[in-house]
Amino acid sequence: MPLAFLTADRAFDQADDVALPFDDRDQWRRPYRPGPWRVAAAALLLLLASYMLLAAMIIALADEPSGGAACAIGALVVIVSALRLLRMGAWVSARGVRRVGFFMTKTVPWDQVASIRTTQQPVRWLGLPRTVQGQAAVLVPGGRKPAAEPLMTSHNADFLGRPEAFDRAADTVEAWAYEYRQAP
Repeated sequence: MPLAFLTADRAFDQADDVALPFDDRDQWRRPYRPGPWRVAAAALLLLLASYMLLAAMIIALADEPSGGAACAIGALVVIVSALRLLRMGAWVSARGVRRVGFFMTKTVPWDQVASIRTTQQPVRWLGLPRTVQGQAAVLVPGGRKPAAEPLMTSHNADFLGRPEAFDRAADTVEAWAYEYRQAP
């Protein structure tokens, strides 16, 4: 079974001369692999969900079906949270750039993007309130839109401790923006 998130970096490694090595550009893609911090957090959540499902089965077999159902529903919420955590990040396609958060997804069409650039600025460490000096790939919207917002940072769960992966991902998103802002 092919795992799409594992093939993202391989496509870039195999096509050194092509900035955007994907054939189907209408499909939403994350131009980088999920980072080890994000994968570890999702794995821990899925481990917790497995214990919760086992507890739901034991509770249901102990003749408490309502308690077992409540525990199973809690496990499903934890599973959905783990899957949403893995989906978070910056996604690109021919239609625009999408920033997927835990609770909200925001899509900006390419014609509304003035630029995407990498800047040195204070960034949140692993999404926590603490800020450190780092890099951010910033989306600058065109027209009278709100201020620039970071698509990804060098200290989020995907790139903490992997500066070369951040540079490659930021360059790729910038290449998509350059190509599709130039298209008629």
